[in-house]
Amino acid sequence: MTPRTATIGDTQIRWLEQDGDGTPIVLVHGIPTSPALWRHVTPRLTGHRVLAFEMTGYGESIPAGTDRNISVSAQADRLLAWLDHLGIASAILVGHDLGGGVVHIAAVRRPSVCAGLLITNGIGYDSWPIPSVKAMRLASPAVSKLPAIALKPMLAMLLARGHDQLSVAKEALDVHYQPYARHGGGAAMARQVNSLDVNDTLAVADQVPSLAGKPARIVWGVADHFQKAEYGERFARDLGVTMRRIDGGKHFTPEDHPDVIAVEIRSLAAEVDNPTP
Repeated sequence: MTPRTATIGDTQIRWLEQDGDGTPIVLVHGIPTSPALWRHVTPRLTGHRVLAFEMTGYGESIPAGTDRNISVSAQADRLLAWLDHLGIASAILVGHDLGGGVVHIAAVRRPSVCAGLLITNGIGYDSWPIPSVKAMRLASPAVSKLPAIALKPMLAMLLARGHDQLSVAKEALDVHYQPYARHGGGAAMARQVNSLDVNDTLAVADQVPSLAGKPARIVWGVADHFQKAEYGERFARDLGVTMRRIDGGKHFTPEDHPDVIAVEIRSLAAEVDNPTP
């Protein structure tokens, strides 16, 4: 994956890109992650054009979020503007956690851009913010003053609870801690949690069924304590598909189960690129 940047409006957008054929596949991460969330998925998508979008205010784009709206709703608008900039009229949109909210909001706002949709353990409806994030938001004045090293145990606890494989959780901590260490520690996390507003997804909740008929996949770690399986089932009903269950899987499915996620993305891409008459 090659790092790329573009200035769109007054914001520098970062992403990772892999060359390939077919309908572009756009991957969108959540909190507290970055495009590195997909590091074990993208090698399994060889041959496809893949773009892992970095939300403003996250990862190496943490500094760009300092004085900007980094809500899920704003990220959806930024995603659409970025696709326009790249000349991508239609893409397969894949989202995890907050990224699940970003992609389905973008799809509702501009259905033509969504050639296919995959959500894995993503936010939607009234499923979020989760209690630990609400607590962090209440404590944000204190969190914002934490040096990165003091934030690390909080990230470790969050990642351990969200993974079903402890070894992967430890690797994920090494990866996802680094942007916070480089870009402001607790202040970055405080900005992120303070930007979260359930009204962003509630505003489009009754329009999700309008996407039914588009190629779609819902893939869910059903042991997730953060985004409960009932919300995955609701997405599946609204989109007219059957949810792919990852039994025993928790929240961070792209890290714990990259093989499953990649298989479902490839299956979706095949359906998009070779539609049945």
